[in-house]
Amino acid sequence: MSAALPVRARAYSGPAIILCAALIASAALFGRGPSCGHDFDFHFVSWVDAFHSLRQGILYPRWAPSPNYGAGEPRFIFYPPLTWMAGAFLRVLLPWKRISAVLTFMMLAAAGLSTRALARQLLDNAAATFAGCVAVFSGYTLFTAYERTAFGELTGSFWIPLLLLFLLRDLHPDANTLRRAFDGSAVLLTLVIAGAWLSDAPLGVIASYTVAALALLASILRRSWAPVVRAAAAAALGLGLAAIYIVPAAVEQPWVAIHQVTDDPGYLIENNWFFARHAGADMRDHDAELFKVSVISLSMLIVACASGLFVLRRSTPHQRNQWWIPLCAIPPAVLFLQLPASHFVWDLLPKLRYLQFPWRWLVLLETPMAILFAASIWPLRLRFRRIFVFAFAAAALLFSTASFYGLLFYHDCDEDDSPYGVISTYYAGDGFEGMDEYAPPGVDNSIAPLDLPMACLTSSPSTVLGVGSGGVPPAWSPDQHSCLATYDADQPARLASQHIRIHAHPSIAGYLILRLRRYPAWQIRVGGVLQHQLFQREDGLFVVPVSPGPVTIAIDWINTPDILIGRTLSAVSLLLFVGLWFIERRPTGPQVS
Repeated sequence: MSAALPVRARAYSGPAIILCAALIASAALFGRGPSCGHDFDFHFVSWVDAFHSLRQGILYPRWAPSPNYGAGEPRFIFYPPLTWMAGAFLRVLLPWKRISAVLTFMMLAAAGLSTRALARQLLDNAAATFAGCVAVFSGYTLFTAYERTAFGELTGSFWIPLLLLFLLRDLHPDANTLRRAFDGSAVLLTLVIAGAWLSDAPLGVIASYTVAALALLASILRRSWAPVVRAAAAAALGLGLAAIYIVPAAVEQPWVAIHQVTDDPGYLIENNWFFARHAGADMRDHDAELFKVSVISLSMLIVACASGLFVLRRSTPHQRNQWWIPLCAIPPAVLFLQLPASHFVWDLLPKLRYLQFPWRWLVLLETPMAILFAASIWPLRLRFRRIFVFAFAAAALLFSTASFYGLLFYHDCDEDDSPYGVISTYYAGDGFEGMDEYAPPGVDNSIAPLDLPMACLTSSPSTVLGVGSGGVPPAWSPDQHSCLATYDADQPARLASQHIRIHAHPSIAGYLILRLRRYPAWQIRVGGVLQHQLFQREDGLFVVPVSPGPVTIAIDWINTPDILIGRTLSAVSLLLFVGLWFIERRPTGPQVS
């Protein structure tokens, strides 16, 4: 037993080192609280809304009640569920202020461990562990975690290495095509593709195109259709498993202003090439951010390309065909997509423009850069190798220190943006700003009024509620006399997010303006009568006509047919997935007849 201890210790040493690296990389979040980067408010509010839906027994909510200052929006239909579900479930175990740190640590640790697992196909334990640490401290990984706080995109740091591992490995190179394709990797690749789509839509697009391109390249290099067969089966099943999200998100796009995702000048591919500069004060912050990410991109590309050339010169033909050429093909492809010369590709390939920023492809670059860099360092003499490793460790420690003091990517939270401020606002019922792409078509989110009652009785359906000027959002107050009477719901919106009841007693025939954004999935009954052809307001609020006397307004969220279609496709795909799992468990594997 004593002789086995060193072997066991060596087996666990690599993962332990990576966990320590992830803890160091996320130390600022544990020490100072969350970094209020670009997307932090969006994610935090989503966690809070999802958590309160979970407390009501709604595992997969579709409507977020707190955006648009309590009028809500359908963000849970269009934003993939894994990260906001993760935040909601973590709240069961942790206080709100710790969720960001724990979630970031888990993702960084997963990034390092999955990169190490891929690197172990080619490198020894020490070199693979170093590659995992490089992935943890990759410039784009930390930029995403601290500056952008884009938790959905951060999941790509561990989905991508797993995708490359299960797509490219060949456990039975001398077997027939089906045996090579279904060697136990297809079922795991299916889960990775489904996970990518359920984590982040742009990541799903990147994963899908990566699978297609690398499967074709691997088939050419190995002179076998096995990678293409595996990729096709896994992609079909993966998309099927994720259909519970993909189908409603695709079918219901005409119900919202989803074009805002690609039409905003800051989101145009053409305005985000390397080191681009634009006229106008409104683009100044955009250009500053673009310069920062361009420096990160260029640094990563130089390291990846230089390391790749070194590795290709030293590798054997078998290693090159199976692993190194596919990995080395990624950096030049990512570089090409950052340049105006790739413009035709962005216009040609479906849904590619939904990435918004060319540099989102850096999520694909992180893994090959880390592995190629480690592979180029390890053949060096021990003295030079130690110098490189020491320099990397010093840089990682420098970053952690700088982040803790807010000198690099860390963003301090304002009082209103802090977890305490957000929770206080949430329980006060004031709500938060909404997302433009989730607004009804033709509706301007900037005129969404604050402090509205749940129902406001007016004599005209177009009555203006709330007054604002000078960039201040419009706000309603009783002394404006825009409401003849106001009524509350039986329960606050956060406690009745999908079923709302309002008991009113209007003294005149008029209109009730509801603090609820219109959406086709809402079904409204006034006195038991289903309402159709409701008035369309510029602020997107529902308007229902009422007669004098007591009346009950029943508002219920219904599952539209696309929801059922998505669930059915996911259920069928799950059955096929289980069948594939049993097939791949067979010792002999599938055979050619």
